[in-house]
Amino acid sequence: MERSLETEVSQAVDAWLRWLPRWEPATHRGRVAPCRRCFGSPILSAAGLGSDVPHGVQHGLSTRIKTIVDHAVADYTAQNLPMLQAELDQQAARNRARSYRPAEGLEPEFEGLPLDPDPVPGAPFLFTISGLADAADADVPALPPLSPEAKAALRQEVGLADDYANMIGRDVCTILLHHRLRIQQGVSQYVEPQITAMLDDLARSLDAPFDPRDSLGE
Repeated sequence: MERSLETEVSQAVDAWLRWLPRWEPATHRGRVAPCRRCFGSPILSAAGLGSDVPHGVQHGLSTRIKTIVDHAVADYTAQNLPMLQAELDQQAARNRARSYRPAEGLEPEFEGLPLDPDPVPGAPFLFTISGLADAADADVPALPPLSPEAKAALRQEVGLADDYANMIGRDVCTILLHHRLRIQQGVSQYVEPQITAMLDDLARSLDAPFDPRDSLGE
C-alpha cells in the first residue's frame, strides 16, 4: 500500500530525531556562501528551525523532507510527463556512465553540500573532488540536441512538474506544522546544551586569555 504524505513526513521527522543525538557542533571554518537548500527554506520555517539553529541540524531535516517532494514529483512525472521522463532517463543513463560519482550515496546530512571546502587565499588545492568529478563527466558523451519544437514541449512539461512540486511542498509544510513541538523538543534536548557549553567555554577563554602557568616561568 502506498504511504500517505503524512506518514512519509512523520517517518522523516522520526529519522531526523534518531540522528539528532549524534550531531556535534562543527569545529572547522564556516563557509562564506549560504546553503542553497536551506537558506530561506519554507520547509525549515514550517518546522520551526530558525536562523538560531545550526545549519547542520537544519540540513539534516530539510534534505529528508526534500527527498519526499522529489519522489512525489518523480512519480507524477513518470505517470503524466512522458517527454520530461524520457529526458530524465537519458540523463540518468549518462550519469551512470560516469566513472566517478562522489555526490551519490551520501547520508541525508551531507547531501547537497559542496564537495570541497572553501579555498584559502594563497593556498591552492592540488586537486578537488569536484574537479575530479567534472573530469569524469567530460569523458561521457553529451546528450543529443533537441529540436525547437521539442524544447518548447519540454519547457511546458517542466513547468507542470514545477507546479506540482510547489503544491506538494505546500502540503508538506502544512504537515510539518503538526511536528513542530517534537522537533523543538529534540533541539532543546540535544542541540541547545551543546551550544550552551560552547558559549561557556568561549566565555571562560575570554575571561582568562592567557594561561596563568605561562607567568610562572618568567
